[in-house]
Order: sequence, then structure tokens, then C-alpha cells
Amino acid sequence: MPNLDAIRASTPGRICLFGEHQDFLGLPVIAAAIDRRFTITGTAIDEPIFRLRMPDLGTEVVIPVPQGELPYTSERDYLRSALNVLMREGYQITRGYDCTFRSTIPINAGTSSSSAMILTWLRFILASLGVREFDGERLARFANLAEVLEFGEPGGIMDHFTCSLGGTLYIDCREPARWERLPALPDGFVLADSRTRKETTAVLAQSKRDVLTGIDTLKRKVPQFDLHHTPLEEAEEYLKILPEHQRRKVRANLVDRDILREGYAMIKSGSIDPDRFGALLTEHQRQLSEGLGVSTPKLDRMVEAAIAAGAKGGKLNGSGGGGAMFAYAPGCQEAVAAALEEAGGEAYIVRVDEGTRLEEIS
Repeated sequence: MPNLDAIRASTPGRICLFGEHQDFLGLPVIAAAIDRRFTITGTAIDEPIFRLRMPDLGTEVVIPVPQGELPYTSERDYLRSALNVLMREGYQITRGYDCTFRSTIPINAGTSSSSAMILTWLRFILASLGVREFDGERLARFANLAEVLEFGEPGGIMDHFTCSLGGTLYIDCREPARWERLPALPDGFVLADSRTRKETTAVLAQSKRDVLTGIDTLKRKVPQFDLHHTPLEEAEEYLKILPEHQRRKVRANLVDRDILREGYAMIKSGSIDPDRFGALLTEHQRQLSEGLGVSTPKLDRMVEAAIAAGAKGGKLNGSGGGGAMFAYAPGCQEAVAAALEEAGGEAYIVRVDEGTRLEEIS
């Protein structure tokens, strides 16, 4: 019988290698879980509450053990929404816990700290009900319900799949979303938080509006246009009917679609050409910065600083408008990390890691 009195669960953050700003369009992404993790450790208590201590944030939250649907007390009340999702799925939550939340994932920096928290919280609650094994894809879908669909937020399921399942994944984001596990990536990644906070929903929503409006116009006026299959060369002529700001953004998505395809073939082959892999990342960054307009001058400078210090390439990570970036720097991670710190970032050498898991408490 599993020990339900003391439980620990954890989930990795993630980097998006290719397909940034593509998942909400139904285009594929390639993402990798990293060894910066969100951890919840809890012990059972006799009170019908969850006492959630968050020392990293200097706060504490108390949530009652639900007797029914929990009302939300804040704009993105993910901890309560996760409990509501589980109850709707038929799970009966009856026992209180005293929990400590800890994280080494940069917060609000595009590395999926909120998705990792929700996945860890869901896995913790399931473990408290005696569920020791749980399908990673199903857990990801629960988390997507709790974080995105429940609150009508912009965003896709990439974060939830990648963090829940771990490793490196190719994710087809067309519903029903499907995933494919890719060969392990070599070491060489350096993540850096720009220390510039971002407004995720505003950045994502504006980019999403422009792109979706442009694509909708193309579909109406050019019925043969297909976001997934129309070659860029053919699309160039169609794009001329769009206003400049929409044309630029839709074109960037088409370029990034093709970058992903080349990156996918390289990773799938199991043979990474470091120079070409880095060049693909940097070209992806150029499209995000100049095409979609979601980078910042500081993120652009950090990518440049990483390359100047020996990195093969790099890009912003997440929705942009601030937050984090990463560089691919095999053999020179320490030098690149130092350069990123010098450029005003907080750098971490990271490796690809496994997904959401239960852990032994020593």
C-alpha cells in the first residue's frame, strides 16, 4: 500500500526548440523538458484544508477540501481549477495536506512554471488518492483544462504535453493533439532569464489576433491557401492581399513552419549538425523578433551575446515580450552562461529531463 501520509511530486520546465508561437494555430512544435523543476512536498493533516506554503514567493494559500465545485477567488485560480477538473472527472478529494511548493524554474519567464505547478499539483492530488501510476498524456489534458480552457486563456497544449511527458517531443497541435517522442538531444543548452517581466496574455493575444485574422482573410479570398501545406514561394503572392502587419506575421509563421520541418528531420535522424541546428534556432529568433514582433531589444542582445561567446545559435523562449531565452552552446556552456550574465540575464546550464513524477521522500 503506498504511503499517503507523505507525498512528493515534481515536474520539469521546458524550452521550445521550434514552432514557437505556432501551437495555437494547429501547427506542430518541438519542445524539450529541462532539469529545472517544480516540486510539491506534502504531509497529511487532520484538518479538511490544503495549506500551501510558497516560500519562494513569501506567501501561503489555504484551500478547503472541496465538497463541491470551488468558486474562484482570483483571475487565474489554477490551484482551485485543478481540483475542479479532477472532481468533474469523478475523483473524490477527502483529505487535507500541509504542502510546500518549491521551484527552480524561472517564474513568468516563458519556461512553463505555471504549467509545471498545475501538473505537479494534479499529480500530488492523484497520489493522495492512492493513484501511483497515471498516464502522462491524460495528465497533460487535465492540466490544459485547468489552465487554458477553464479561463479562456490564449495558449495551446505544448507546455502540458512537454512537461508531463518529458524528454524531447514533436507535438502535432491540431485537435486531437498528438505527440511523438524524439531521440535524446545532446547536452549544450544554456537557459537565461532576461529578468524583464512580461505580460504573457497581452503579447500572445495580440500576435494571435493578427495572425488569425490574416489567415482567415487568405482562406476566404484564396481558397487554395493551406497553412500546413502551401509552400512559402507560392504563399508569397497570396500574402500581398494582406495589410503589412498581418502579412509580416503570417509570413513569419510560414518560415517558422519550414524551419521546424528541417529541425525535425535532423533530430529524428539522431545526428545533430551543431552549426546548422544553431543556425535554425537563430533564424527562428529572427522571425519571432522581426516578423512577429514578440522579442525585446534585451532578448535580441542576449542572443547576440551568446553567439559572440561561442554559442551555435539561440532564441527567445515562450511568448516573448520579456522572459527567457536559451542558447545552444555545446562545449562552451560555461563561457556562454557567463556572457549571458554579463548581458544582464540569470543563466542556467540545463539538460533535457524526464516528465512529471512521484519522488521518494528520504
